[in-house]
Amino acid sequence: MSLLTPDIGLLFWMMLSFLIVFGMLAKFGFPIITRMVDKRRAHIEEGVEAARQANEKLAGVEKEVERILDEAQKKHSEIVAAAMADRERIVESARQRADTLVAERMDAALSQIEIEKQKALGELRTTVATLSIDVAEKVLREKMSHSPSQEAYIQRLLDEVESDASHSS
Repeated sequence: MSLLTPDIGLLFWMMLSFLIVFGMLAKFGFPIITRMVDKRRAHIEEGVEAARQANEKLAGVEKEVERILDEAQKKHSEIVAAAMADRERIVESARQRADTLVAERMDAALSQIEIEKQKALGELRTTVATLSIDVAEKVLREKMSHSPSQEAYIQRLLDEVESDASHSS
């Protein structure tokens, strides 16, 4: 017996056992294997369909997110525009109030300056009149003697000064 040239009996029994195993596999094993392959293929197809649906849902969600982001951007722009308008309005209002306050204070200051000016001019006139009278009195005392005509002249001058002072007040 040689390994390279098998005996016909051995070949027969090997073929018979192969056919029996093959028949049993064909009868019991292959249907189970094909059922499992079919189940696996169906499971894979379900997974592919679920992935396709998930992708569609994801695309829908992405569109919704994009729409929400666009709305948020529009609202943000509106809020910023409203804030800018409010800022401009507040700044303009403050500017107008400041201008009004400055004008009021300027008017009050000018009025106070005018009052002080009139007061100073009155005091100056009084001082000048007093000094003029004092100087005139000293000059007249020195120049005039005590004669009755000179005293009448002095009395007339004093009356004129008094009447001028009462008219200017």
